[in-house]
Amino acid sequence: MKDKITNILMAGVGGQGIIMASNMLSEALLAAGRDVKKSEVHGMAQRGGSVTSHVRFGRKVFSPLIRKGEVDILYSLELLETLRYTDYLKKETVIILNDYRLNPPSVSLGAKTYPEGIPELVRANFPRTTLIDGVGIAREVGNPKTVSTVILGHLSLYIDMPENTWADIMSDRLPSKILDVNLKAFHAGREIKQVA
Repeated sequence: MKDKITNILMAGVGGQGIIMASNMLSEALLAAGRDVKKSEVHGMAQRGGSVTSHVRFGRKVFSPLIRKGEVDILYSLELLETLRYTDYLKKETVIILNDYRLNPPSVSLGAKTYPEGIPELVRANFPRTTLIDGVGIAREVGNPKTVSTVILGHLSLYIDMPENTWADIMSDRLPSKILDVNLKAFHAGREIKQVA
């Protein structure tokens, strides 16, 4: 299976940790001997704008960008952001969906309303969807800023890689004062049941 190219799209809004999570994912894959290509799009990230990262890995990868309809795993930290990228998905895409909404400016200003029923809509079209209370789990482990690590922990279940590789990368990348809580968040994400 290492010859197959796997495409992971990571989506969220500025300040949620998409770039940190995609960096740790890419470094863990490199440490496991995979070829990895990554790209990022920061759309006014400091104001809560969309942020995405494409991560592709396999035996040999030639382009960092994922074509529409070819995402194998969608890692999404915000509900509405998930809907922005459905044209990149296929029926069997694994979707890891953080149950969190952040009103975009158009909703905050009252020009539009935030769509209701996003998890149900996503599940109806993509049955391999896992909805995770990332904020609640992050609070339980001791730091609400570890949401992206909770979701990354769950994502790790879909990648054939020793668990200690992830821990080694986190130990190398994270300051010691936040390492333990991030390791707890990562393990909490791995305890959530994987979809078939």
